[in-house]
Amino acid sequence: QSNVAEFLNREDLTSSIPTFIQLAEASMNRKLRHWRGEVRAAATISTQYPVLPTDWLETIRLNIVGKKRLKMISHPEMMDKREREDNTAGEPRFYAHVAGGLEVFPTPDASYDAEFLYYGKPDALSDSNASNWLLDYAPDAYRYGSLLHTAPYLKDDPRLAVWGALYKDVMDSLDAESRKARHSGTGLVRR
Repeated sequence: QSNVAEFLNREDLTSSIPTFIQLAEASMNRKLRHWRGEVRAAATISTQYPVLPTDWLETIRLNIVGKKRLKMISHPEMMDKREREDNTAGEPRFYAHVAGGLEVFPTPDASYDAEFLYYGKPDALSDSNASNWLLDYAPDAYRYGSLLHTAPYLKDDPRLAVWGALYKDVMDSLDAESRKARHSGTGLVRR
């Protein structure tokens, strides 16, 4: 908050800075998918509609422990499978994102231990949570993202264009760095 206040150099916006930070977090949660935000979680799949973790942003993979990963299919494909296979029960082999959650098929006939890999939201900053991996790793993303949300108050302030360019640059570089890190050391060859 003090860093954003220093850049604004306006005492009348101090009470609004937490809101600017929340808006920046919301924006970053919609855009940023960085390897540092990957979360591996143990799960139990025992119903047709397992619950997503509260910090879930995007699924990377889901698998039954010791088995192949579940194949992601579309909602219409899920409906077709249920109709064609008489809504059978068994070990889940497919999943779809439905109504803000997951649906698996076949419907589990028992409890299955699963591993869920997904992009998770960084912990939101607050008085009781002063940091998270994103603030530690890319404080400039927080700074310029927060400063951009001052636009309704600053109107034609020329600094907004500078902050926007800096925010875009840091988000693009985080994305590029994450893509590079995911493939480092693999020896991938372009076909």
